[in-house]
Amino acid sequence: MKIAIPVNEMRVEAEVCVSFGRAPYFLFYDTESRETEFIPNPAAAAQGGAGIKAAQAIVDGAANVLLTVRSGENAAEVFHAAKIMVYKTTKVTAKENIDEFEKGQLAQMTHFHAGFHGKI
Repeated sequence: MKIAIPVNEMRVEAEVCVSFGRAPYFLFYDTESRETEFIPNPAAAAQGGAGIKAAQAIVDGAANVLLTVRSGENAAEVFHAAKIMVYKTTKVTAKENIDEFEKGQLAQMTHFHAGFHGKI
């Protein structure tokens, strides 16, 4: 399984970024191989539609699961169409949230905000 997480830095111990669409990087973690990969978020500096563009990067990265603080409705539609499950983070770092997910301690996200539309 491949997990994606928006992070502030390119390290597993980095804080999970509170803004999914404007996160500087995405961490991809393979639960089978235990390998990590970081990609710059192509939507981080987008004029508009950052959530959808960021969501597409998660789809293109072949993630099965997204761990995030929050997400907008438009991005959620992309995740739903791609059958990517979204879970709410509860800890500070990416590694802590990966550990919590693997223990079954994270809840599936059920509330998606209307979006900030450039107002963060």
